[in-house]
Amino acid sequence: MLENISAVIFDLDGTLIDSMWMWRTIDLEFLGARGIELPDDLQESVAGMSFSETAVYFKERFGLKEDTDEIKRIWNEMAMDIYTHRVPFKPGAREFLNRIKAMGLKTGIATSNSIELLTAVLEALGVRPLFDEIHTSCEVERGKPCPDIYLLTAQRLGVEPSRCLVFEDIIQGIEAGHAAGMKVCAVFDDFSKNDNEAKRAAADFYIEHYDEVI
Repeated sequence: MLENISAVIFDLDGTLIDSMWMWRTIDLEFLGARGIELPDDLQESVAGMSFSETAVYFKERFGLKEDTDEIKRIWNEMAMDIYTHRVPFKPGAREFLNRIKAMGLKTGIATSNSIELLTAVLEALGVRPLFDEIHTSCEVERGKPCPDIYLLTAQRLGVEPSRCLVFEDIIQGIEAGHAAGMKVCAVFDDFSKNDNEAKRAAADFYIEHYDEVI
């Protein structure tokens, strides 16, 4: 998997940390407080969108009175305590990070989450120094499945896309990594378990957990 690889780039939620479970709860509370029922297709509809794109989608779909900056502020506030106290690494992820850093590989994060939550969870887990670059899809024009965030991260790492390995948990992210010209390893996550066979077929590699590659 790591042959001819100079950098490893991780998605965050559902890939590196076990956090996807909380977003349905936040969506339920956020929409419920505004008298709106959670649609069954919501999580699928926003999969891969940047934090900013998701806020625009919510505002337009649900006719929210708040502007997009206020929507993002509310989400960050709702999620911050969970990200700093209750979100763990996926099994074996910390050990795998230590291994690839010991090998001299560069590391990055390319996430659709907000920079505030990304920074908070890395600091809470004590691993910010293990990443050479951290970036969010709000820094680029298009979220996943477009390749923009992965191309930006590779550029900042100073590594050609063909020498990057991506870890992703959703189809849109796998497509983004491939569109950037990178190899992709799919990671099992309970949130996307219904897409498991499609993820296996789409990715170059597949793991249930990082203990398999330590």
